[in-house]
This record gives sequence, C-alpha cells and structure tokens, in this order.
Amino acid sequence: MLKIALAGNPNTGKTSLFNILTGLRHKVGNYPGITVEKKQGTAFVSANTQAVILDLPGTYSIHPTSADEQIVFDVLVNEQNQDHPDLVVYVAEAENLKRNLFLFSQLRDLGLPLILVINMIDKAKKKGIEIDISQLSALLSVPVIPVSTRKKIGIEELKKAIINHPRTATEPMVVLSQSFKNLPCEKISGLFPQYSYYKSWLLTTYENPDFLPKEKIAEIQAIRREISDLEKYHQREAILRYQKINEILQKTYVVNRLKGTDLRAVLDRIFIHKIFGYVIFASVLLLIFQSVFAWTSAPMDWIDSRFAMLADALKSILPPGRFTDLITDGVIPGIGGIVIFVPQIAVLIFFISLLEETGYMSRVVFLMDKIMRRYGMSGKSVLPLVSGTACAIPAVMSTRNIENWRERLITIFVIPFTTCSARLPVYTILISLIIPKKSFFGLINLQGLVLMALYMIGFASAFAAAWVLHRLLKRDTHHFFVAELPEYQLPLPKNIFYSVWDKTKSFVLEAGKIILSISVILWFLASTGSSKLESPYPKAEAALADPLSGHHQSKEAVEVIAAVQLENSYLGRLGKAIEPVIAPLGYDWKIGIAILSSFAAREVFVGTLATIYSVGDADEQSETVRNRMRMEMRPDGTPVFNFATGISLLLFYAFAMQCMSTLAIVKRETNSWKWPLIQLVSMGTLAYIVSLIAYQILNS
Repeated sequence: MLKIALAGNPNTGKTSLFNILTGLRHKVGNYPGITVEKKQGTAFVSANTQAVILDLPGTYSIHPTSADEQIVFDVLVNEQNQDHPDLVVYVAEAENLKRNLFLFSQLRDLGLPLILVINMIDKAKKKGIEIDISQLSALLSVPVIPVSTRKKIGIEELKKAIINHPRTATEPMVVLSQSFKNLPCEKISGLFPQYSYYKSWLLTTYENPDFLPKEKIAEIQAIRREISDLEKYHQREAILRYQKINEILQKTYVVNRLKGTDLRAVLDRIFIHKIFGYVIFASVLLLIFQSVFAWTSAPMDWIDSRFAMLADALKSILPPGRFTDLITDGVIPGIGGIVIFVPQIAVLIFFISLLEETGYMSRVVFLMDKIMRRYGMSGKSVLPLVSGTACAIPAVMSTRNIENWRERLITIFVIPFTTCSARLPVYTILISLIIPKKSFFGLINLQGLVLMALYMIGFASAFAAAWVLHRLLKRDTHHFFVAELPEYQLPLPKNIFYSVWDKTKSFVLEAGKIILSISVILWFLASTGSSKLESPYPKAEAALADPLSGHHQSKEAVEVIAAVQLENSYLGRLGKAIEPVIAPLGYDWKIGIAILSSFAAREVFVGTLATIYSVGDADEQSETVRNRMRMEMRPDGTPVFNFATGISLLLFYAFAMQCMSTLAIVKRETNSWKWPLIQLVSMGTLAYIVSLIAYQILNS
C-alpha cells in the first residue's frame, strides 16, 4: 500500500485536503498550529490503488525546534520510521508561495519524491496572481497541481499525479556544499554516502539522532566539534534558499495589484487595532456567552422534562426491585445530567468554530502577543488557552508547537484555569439556581453576564499564575513569535457542522462512559449500607404506624425513611466523614460526595447529585435534578443551594483541578509527576481558600 505524507506550512489547507482524500472528518481550523500530531487515513486514489495518508503538523522548517517539528523530522528523515512515506504531497498557498517554498526546497533536497500542490488557486485569480504552472513544474523538477480544497478543484488531477508516482529529483535546488566554507564537507558526505549531501548535513547537525547506530553517533559528534557556529550556517542556508526561490518566482509568478482587493488590510486595521481590537474581542465574547443561555433554555428544559418522564414511565412498567431502581435512580438521572447540557456545549463549539473558520482567531493571537510576553508566554500560547475552553487535554497537547520549553511549561501549567466545557454543566445549573432571570435593555441577560464573568475569572487566574511562574522559573532565551494571518473567508457550513457534531459527540460519549459507571457505583453505595438505621427512623416508623396520619403524613414518613437510609448508606457515611472539612465552605455531605466523584470529570458533579437525590426521593413522581437542588433544605429549614453556597461552589470549580485526565496528560507532556502534583495541590488550595472567604463573607 502506498504511503503518502501531507506536508507544508501551517494554514495552507493540508487538513482540508486530507479530509477530501480520506473522507474522514477531522477538525479544520483557520489558524496555525491546529494539527499538532500526525493524522492517518486511507484513500482510494484510483479504482485499484489504495494509499495511507498521513497529515503531518504544519511547520516552517525541517530543523526541529519544537515537538510538532520533531514529528515532521522523524517521519521524513528517518527511513526506519514506520510512517516514512513513499511520496510527499507538499501543500502550499498561492498567495504565500514564496514563504511556502522554503520548506519545500528543504524536502526536495532530502531526496524525497514530491508533488507540489498550490492551494486556494481560485482566490489567487481574484487577487491578480498569475502562476505559470508548467514552467514552475519544470524549474522545480516536480509535478505542480493547482487546487482549491474549498471548491474541490484539481483533486482528480492530484490523484492522477499520485498514481504516476513521480521520481526523485536528481539535482538539488541549492548546492550547500559549495557555499559552506570552513566545513568538513567531505567528512559529512562520507558519513552517509547513500544519502544526499543535505540529508547528511541534517543528520550531522541534529542534536538527538537516537535512531542511528551508536558508532555513527560517535562519528557525528566528532565532526560537530569541528563546527564552531552552527546557527550561522542555518542562516546562510536560509539566504541561499530564498535567493533560489526568488530566481524561480521571477520567471513564473506575477502579481497584478490592480486586480486585487485590499479588503483584508481594511479589516485588519479594525480587528487588530490597539484599542478597538480589544473592544471587538470583548464584544464577541459577550455575544457568545449571552447566546449560550438565550438560545438553549428551551431545548434544555425539554430534555430535562423528558428524562424525568422516562424515569417515571419505566418505574410504572418495570417490576419493583433492585434492577428497576438501578435503571430509574442510577443510570437515567446520571446520563440525563449530562445530556441536558448538549445544547449549551454545541452553541459554544459553534461560535469557536466560526471564529476559527473566518480567520478572526488568528487576529486574536496577534492582538494578544504583546500581553502574553509580559507573563512569560508567547502569542502561540493564546491558542492552547482558547482551546482550553473546549477541553484542557487537547489544549495541553497543542502546546507542542511552542518552541521555547519555559514558555511551553508555563502555558501547560495555567491551561486548567481556563473554563473548559466540563465546567459548563456545573456553572449553568448553579447559575440557574442562584441568579435570577433578568435582562437589561431586553438584550443583556444577567445569567449570561455571570457566566462570562466566570470565564474571565478563569483567564485572569491563568495570567496571574503565569506571572508568578514567570518570576519563579529560571529565565532563558526568548523566542520570537511567528504566526500566520490567513485570509478572511466565509466559513464552510460543512466544516462548522462537522466540528460541532464531532466535539459534541465526543463530549457526550466520553463523559457518558464516566458518568454511567460512576452513577452505577454511586447508586450502589447510596442504596446499600448499615442495616440498623439511626434516628430519626423511630419518628418515621411511628408516623407510618399512626392510623390517623393520613396519606400526606404517610408520604412524608416514607420520604424521611428514604433520607435516613441514604444518610446511613456507605455513600452517606463517606460524605459525613468529609463534612467537617467542607462545612465552612457552605457544603453538606451530599455536595461533598459530588465534589469527590467529579475528580474523575467535572461534569460528573451534576450527575452525582442527580443520582443522590433520586435515591433519596421516595416519591413516585420524581422531579428534575434542578428542582431537587432548589428544594433541598438544611436542618434549620434554609435552602442548601442559597446564594452564598452557590457562589462558593462556582468559585471552587473555577479554581480547582478537578480532572484526573488533565493531570495524566500533563504528566505525559512534561515527562514528570512534579508539575501535575504541583497543579493539583496549588489549585486545590487556592480553590478552598477563595471559596471559604466568599462563603463566610456572603453568609455573614
């Protein structure tokens, strides 16, 4: 089977081409760094030819300085790598062809079979760009295919070129051996006589060639000791390559500026303005968080009521017993506690995808770069922080495109402060309980403002933590920020739909697995325990035995017995054990159980309370979890979820590291348990202190 690698700079449309060729639905974003790991799929390039397609991370050079560039180097240079391709399809963009051809020239001089794809060819004509494809192909000695992934132009021509499988160019584009003076060129060539000089040069200058034999590494180290200033030669290589690229483009690439439009420059002056740019960004965020509540209240209420109806219907159909209780009191409330938030998560993902597709998100990166530098991060740190609003796990992984280890470490450490989608169920249900449904001027919703404030608290906390780390960690060399500002474009509805569908489905399925298992465990622990019930059981027994009590009194007594059974269960005893620690925060033992269980995943908090309240509710007509939380009372008759407790809980989840999956991924990315443990302890301590102060002040 033919192995094909898609390579190129960030933001040239590699992932779009990958989706078209393979038919797989992967995230297509309009900002750099979206692909931080290689992706694989299969495609039929003809009726009889099947190929494995690898989508490599976007990079600007073959010299690895970051984790994503390391992936590209290992796949394309190491022939023993299982993913080493038979053919490289290099994707460039018509408008930025000069910059894109730098990496192309490096891959060509490696001796790799290449096809050059020039994407966005439809936009090139509108901007007055004319490319002599045949002459460019002759000068580069590779097939050149003009393509538009948005309009699916040139895809069949590309497949034909793949089937023909071009041969490797015999002559390099740039002869470095003749230009590099004071280098032991003959020794370098002699190390790997089977390779081109450029590949031998790369292997010689590579700091970690662990895939080579030990004796070869020893020879490389001996030669490297003869090279005094390696960076000087890399700079010289860049100059020589761009000289050659300019020479080729002067013959094949013409730009008629009179035909082009300058709309991009006009929009950039607005969106990245030093004052209005921030105002626009804040307005966009306000619109998003207002919509999260305004657009989703009706479908959420419908889902909430349908799960309650389903539980009641099954109770009336299924025979009484433990299995029925498991389904109606354990499984259904737990799953319902997460499905109800699908509309809000879908709306949030919709807006984020919209910003990515239009190209606006890259302007946010540029806008925030100067601010990020003050906190020890770079502009590339904005992407992981914004991605953290969906999920911290891929956000932490996306830091691999940050070259500087110190900047990357700070970014990894502060990402969990940003409000991820798993916090959204906790926030929305608590906000709906303690914040009234009020609107200002008929447009601005108070609940939406509170949700936005929580997101702002998350970002503010991330920057505060970054500021502290910036001063605690040892300083090192600062790396300049390089990012692509793509063209503005109308979003493709298909890409938006796939992004919303895939991420929402992933959230439900991944969270559903955890919630289902935890709900079953919680149901068992909550319905099993001591056979001897403590007070007020005698009072409830007397009420049941009283023939004059009437139906209402009997129902009340049954509820008292159910509550006592829950309190004396294994789950209740665990909650009682931790209650003295959390009581100063305004939490009872039931909330304590929900907090402990949500360490598996934050969104489990709501499902846990749904399970606990369903087990404790002896009424045949069960109520929704929101109503049960609203009606929950303390021994003194005051609501459990009052304003002080609600704010305390909101702040606790804003700061606490309640996600073991994030801890695991941080351990993997930092290759140490030191940093995830520091995250767990520091964020947990901060959450406790802030929640304690908030509750004590508001409850006084």
